[in-house]
Amino acid sequence: QSRAERTTVLTAKMIAKDMLPISFVEGDGFKELMEYIEPEHTAPARKTIMARLEKLHTECSAAVSDKLAIAEKVAITTDSWTTLNTESYVTITCHFIMESVVLQTMPERHIAENLADMLNTAAETWNLENHDNASNIVLANTALLEWESNPCFAHTLQLTINDGFKVSSINRVVAAANRLISHFHHSTVATQALKLKQQQQNLPQHRLTQYCKTRWNSINDMFERLQEQRWAVAAVLSDRSFTKLAEARTLGLTDDNWHIIEELLPVLRSLKTAVSESLRRRLEPAALHRAGKAALISSLLDPQHKHLKFIDAPVRMAVREKLDELLSNLPQNDDNVAGVGPHTSMLEVEAANSTVKKLRTECDKHITMATLFGDDYYMEKASVQTELENYILEPCIPPDQDPLEWWKVNENRYRKLARLTKAYLCIPATSVPAGRVSSAAGLIVNRLRSRLSPEHVDMLTFLNKN
Repeated sequence: QSRAERTTVLTAKMIAKDMLPISFVEGDGFKELMEYIEPEHTAPARKTIMARLEKLHTECSAAVSDKLAIAEKVAITTDSWTTLNTESYVTITCHFIMESVVLQTMPERHIAENLADMLNTAAETWNLENHDNASNIVLANTALLEWESNPCFAHTLQLTINDGFKVSSINRVVAAANRLISHFHHSTVATQALKLKQQQQNLPQHRLTQYCKTRWNSINDMFERLQEQRWAVAAVLSDRSFTKLAEARTLGLTDDNWHIIEELLPVLRSLKTAVSESLRRRLEPAALHRAGKAALISSLLDPQHKHLKFIDAPVRMAVREKLDELLSNLPQNDDNVAGVGPHTSMLEVEAANSTVKKLRTECDKHITMATLFGDDYYMEKASVQTELENYILEPCIPPDQDPLEWWKVNENRYRKLARLTKAYLCIPATSVPAGRVSSAAGLIVNRLRSRLSPEHVDMLTFLNKN
């Protein structure tokens, strides 16, 4: 590349990385800078930059496709958002220990059927529909409702806490507090009066905090700030030079309201513990049905948390049985199947033989299987159980050790389990990755770039995140 071309390409990359408007190259400041840096070359035009961005997008897409082609298993997160021009988009992120992003416009409403079509289209575009060993997810011609879907933990936590605030007495206090704080946020007179009363009472010069429905901890912040500024707020409401009597009667919190706030605050401060306990109670019923949930299987495959101390023993056993079942159902693969072979120790063989003897006393179904497939059936089952038992018996790794690095080192010792980690440890706990992409896309489609076509929004967001 010539120096001029290299400068043009780097300018295009800067626009993508820093989420600058493409019209940036038409600005007088940029032209003046380029004239100083490259006096012999003309600053690149908008059309030239767009052409380079399209070329970069093609190259980046090819690189991402190459990475996806070698991924055994993938996990997908989605998020939807709307531009200033009321154009709807859905963001799709794909995870397989490495992260890539694709953004697609979505004219339809964000309902399950439309998301299903969009996900299938993205899967087909990126050749995800025919991956080997992807038996649990068939992407081609599949409705979203048939996919294995895992809810975002952050949203689940938010919904759990919101349920607690639906108690009528608490709900009334939250609404009253919000109404009061909204008054101070929208009235410059009230804001200035509050600052004056804070100074008079030697209180911290803090603004009142508004409750946000999608941030559970904001209700704690709101109540704490209200309690801190209680008497300053009361002084503003009782001062007729700042607040009319009718307004004061509407906005003021009653003694009962303050009493509820004082009772709630200790609970909210220890909400982390309370939420953990609440989730534990919610997870108790139907243990066997829930045992196959991806979150629990992933935890068991995580060498930091495999002992599952955070759930009760019956659920723990059900999860292990489910993992045992998944291991037994893995397709045969000479390179990956754990069992008696060149990497198997004599201790493992003896353990397998011992397990075989126990298995021979099982039900007629197993005897029938042995008649059909011979003793290899027993040996395979035994090797699976031995591998799982040996893995669980090992101590958990410390919190500062990377589970993926541990599996890289121990893959040959637990070959079948290692195959399952490709499917389960790539699943993000939350849909935050997709949300972050949506935030970036929102910055790209700001008032300076509200006329970008959906294809160019997709291109710029993709380049920014890849």
